[in-house]
Amino acid sequence: MRYAKGLQEVGDGFYAYLQPDGGWGWSNAGLVVDGERTLLIDTLFDLHLTEEMLQAMRRAVPAAAQIDTLVNTHANGDHCYGNQLVGDAVIVASERTAAEMTELPPAAMAALVAQAPQMGELGEFFLRCFGSFDFDGIELVLPQETFSGQRAMRVGDRELALIEVGPAHTRGDTLVHAPAERVLFTGDILFSGAHPIAWAGPVSNWIAACERILALDPAVIVPGHGPPSDTDAVRECKAYFEYLYDEARLRHGEGMTALQAARSISVDRWADWGEGERLVVNLANIYAELDGDPEPLNPLVAFQQMAELAAAR
Repeated sequence: MRYAKGLQEVGDGFYAYLQPDGGWGWSNAGLVVDGERTLLIDTLFDLHLTEEMLQAMRRAVPAAAQIDTLVNTHANGDHCYGNQLVGDAVIVASERTAAEMTELPPAAMAALVAQAPQMGELGEFFLRCFGSFDFDGIELVLPQETFSGQRAMRVGDRELALIEVGPAHTRGDTLVHAPAERVLFTGDILFSGAHPIAWAGPVSNWIAACERILALDPAVIVPGHGPPSDTDAVRECKAYFEYLYDEARLRHGEGMTALQAARSISVDRWADWGEGERLVVNLANIYAELDGDPEPLNPLVAFQQMAELAAAR
């Protein structure tokens, strides 16, 4: 789905910073402004990209020269590795997000990228996903304030609600909702035009998160990846996971592995979605839920299986 890179106004005082094509690591961020007060929603995967974004915001919105508050919607590096560039801001995240952010520091990503050429098919896939980003020199800056469940916030006279809906994509996924203006920033609870990926799960929680978004009835949705959308995209995400649940249950009963199931399931309805290799991780997560096993798939195993599925396709 075609859309333009850069800052886009999505409501009065609400902005989305978009990074096509929305694939691995190419995340979106948001900005909320009222007078001189500002709130940034997420940073980007490396310092160069985050600085480019901040400069675009400063050019378009003078108040963005000083970011008062930064909300990290979840722990993945493409939504928080640039935090050090807004060091004067008060950083807020859910408790589970703050804990999870320490588990894959930027130095570890830099090491994985450096080792990738010696890792065969897995390394080739990893570089295809993350080789465009520069993880050197990044200092992980953690939230100073955390919450659990829900937290009310203000940006000038604007009222926002931080709503924790994880674990789903990650353990502490958070929505940023402006009820009066009907604008919603979803983080990676919504991938617009791409397969989602359930790193944490359970997938049943993700379906419930979609239902919660629909109950909020936003008019404009800024997803974590992909173009701005509306509730139709959320309904499609919910339908995708419900379909996978039904198909996974059948194949689980037949004794198929998650990778075998991924190779056999038709996802023609979502044929135009990117990152189809994520299907195997979502199925493995559903398998774990069916088995009553709360442990998600090990990330290295997940990437190995995605590399195999991508090569097969």
